[in-house]
Amino acid sequence: MKLLDLPNNFLFKKARTSQPATTQTSVILNPKTASYDHLDKHSQELVKKTINFFESRGKARLKEDDHERTWYADFLEFEKKEKLFATFLTPQGYGTKEYRWDTLRNCALNEIFGFYGLAHWYTWQVTILGLGPIWISENEVVKKRAAKLLKEGGIFAFGLSEKEHGADIYSSDMHVTRQEDGTYLANGSKYYIGNGNKAALVSTFGKLTDTDEYVFFVVESQHPNYELVQNVVNSQNYVAEYRLNNYPIKEEDILAKGRDAWDMALNTVNVGKFNLGWASIGICSHAFYEAINHASHRRLFDHYVTDFVHIKQLFTEAYARLSAMKLFGQRAIDYMRCASHEDRRYLLFTPMVKMKVTTQGEEVMNLLWDVIAAKGFEKNMYFEMAVKDIRALPKLEGTVHVNMALILKFMGNYFFKPGKFPEIGRMDEAKNDDFLFDQGPTKGLGKTRFHDYRKIYNQYDLPNVNIFKKQIRLLKILLVAGKPSEEQSKDFDFLLHLGELFTLVVYGQLILENAKLTGIEDDLIEQIFDFIIRDFSKFALVLRQKGCATLVQQTICERMIKRPNVDKERDQRMWENYAYAMKDQYEMNA
Repeated sequence: MKLLDLPNNFLFKKARTSQPATTQTSVILNPKTASYDHLDKHSQELVKKTINFFESRGKARLKEDDHERTWYADFLEFEKKEKLFATFLTPQGYGTKEYRWDTLRNCALNEIFGFYGLAHWYTWQVTILGLGPIWISENEVVKKRAAKLLKEGGIFAFGLSEKEHGADIYSSDMHVTRQEDGTYLANGSKYYIGNGNKAALVSTFGKLTDTDEYVFFVVESQHPNYELVQNVVNSQNYVAEYRLNNYPIKEEDILAKGRDAWDMALNTVNVGKFNLGWASIGICSHAFYEAINHASHRRLFDHYVTDFVHIKQLFTEAYARLSAMKLFGQRAIDYMRCASHEDRRYLLFTPMVKMKVTTQGEEVMNLLWDVIAAKGFEKNMYFEMAVKDIRALPKLEGTVHVNMALILKFMGNYFFKPGKFPEIGRMDEAKNDDFLFDQGPTKGLGKTRFHDYRKIYNQYDLPNVNIFKKQIRLLKILLVAGKPSEEQSKDFDFLLHLGELFTLVVYGQLILENAKLTGIEDDLIEQIFDFIIRDFSKFALVLRQKGCATLVQQTICERMIKRPNVDKERDQRMWENYAYAMKDQYEMNA
C-alpha cells in the first residue's frame, strides 16, 4: 500500500481546529507582549529598550549581519548609550543606585539576547566572565577602573584557555616573571578568548615563574605589548588568540595569587556557565514561534501541516521540553540568589542549567527541525541561524562530560543525607547578589547538602509523577544493592549514564517546585513527566546493556524501564491549549 493510499484517519486525527477555546499558562517568552513586571521600573525600561533595538533592526538585518560576519558595533553603541552592561553588571557600591548584579534580571537579558541570536549574547557572556575575577578580587583599584570602563561602554574578556591545554589550567603556559624593581613581565598566549579584540580589560590567568604559583591579572587589549593574533572562528564574534610580549604588569594589576587565583577561575565559571542554559531557552523560544507559524499556514496533501498526527506530537513534545527548560532555569535562579557559605545547593543546579538545559535545547531544535524540514535551511529564516548556535552551548564553559563529573559528586548526599533548609520562595527582590563574588574555596564539594527532594514530589498525586517516583526508588535501590564497583567508577561512560538518571530526578524536582510557585496546570506537568519517564527509561536501558553491568544492576535497570500514562484527552488539550495556541502569537519585525 502506498502512503497516499492510506486511510485518512491514519495520518490525521480530525479536521483542523480553529483557535483553541482556552489558552493555559505559558512560560515561553513573547518579547512583544512580555511585561517584565517582576522587575523594577528602570530595569523594565532597559529590557524593553533592548527588545525594541532588535525589533527595530529587524530580521533581515539580523540575518545579513550573521551571514556577513559583521562586528556588532551598533549593538555596542546602543549598550553604551543606555549603560546597559554597566547597569546590569556593576555590583552595588560601584555605581548609581540602579547598578547591581542581580541574577534574576541578568537572566531576562540572557533570554532576550539568545532569542535574537547568539552573537549579541556572546559578547555579554564573555564580559560577565571577564568581570568575574575583578569583582571577586580584593583589588579596589581594578574594581573602580572596571566600573568606570563599564560606564563608558567597555566590554571585557576572560583569558583562561590556551591553544595546547584548553581549559586545563593546571598546565598554563602564560608566565609572569618578577623584575628587580618589583614589577612583572607577562609572556605567553591565550586562545578562544571572546571579545579579545576590543576588551577594555582582559582578566588573564597564568603562573609566576619564581614560585610556580597561579596568578590572575588584567591587561588592556589595545596595549602595544598585547598582540592580537587572529580570530579563531568564522563568526560575527571575535574569539581571539592573543599573545603577551613582555607585557608590563604592576602589583596594582594583579587580582590574586596562589590558591585564591585558582578559586577565582572556578568561581567565575560557576557564575558564567549559568547563562548558557538561558541562551538555549531564548533560541528555542524564537525557533518555536517560527516553526509553528510556518507549519500552521502550509498546506500539503490538501491538509494543513499541523493536522498531521505526528506533527502535533512533535510540537507538543517540543513545547513540553522547552517549558521544562524554562521552569528549571527559573527555579535555579532562586537557589543562586539565596546561596551562602551555609547553603551551596546552587553548585548542583548551576552545572545542570549549563549541561541539562543546553542539551535539552538541542532536543527541542531537533523536534522542530523534523517539522519544518528543508525550510530550516533557508537563508532568511531565524531557524537557519538557531540550529547552528544551539550546538555551541553544551560545548562552552566545560563540556557536558566535565559538568556531569561535577554533578556526580553530589549524588550521595542528595539521595541519602538530606539537610534542613528554610523554605525558599521566589527570590525576586531587587538586590545585589553579594555571595556570587564571595563564594570562597572550591574544595569540599562532596560535603554539600540538599533539602529532601521527596517533599515536593509527595505534594503531587498525578499518574506520570507517580510512575517517575517508582523509577526514583529503583535508582536508589541500584545505588545501594548494585553500587558501582571500583572498576565501574573508573568507566566514565558508565558513570555518565548513571549521572543522566540522577539529573532527571533533580530536573523534575525543581520543575515541580516552580510549577507550584507559578500555578502551572496539571496537563503541562504530566506532559513534562511523560518525556522524563521516557528519557529515564532510555538511560536505564543503555546502562543495562553496558558490558560491565552486573546481573543485579541489569535486573534493577530493567525494572526502571516504564511506560508513561496514556491519556489521549490530555494529549489533545496539550495540543490545542498550549502548543497550537502559540500560532501567530509572535513574528519578528522584517
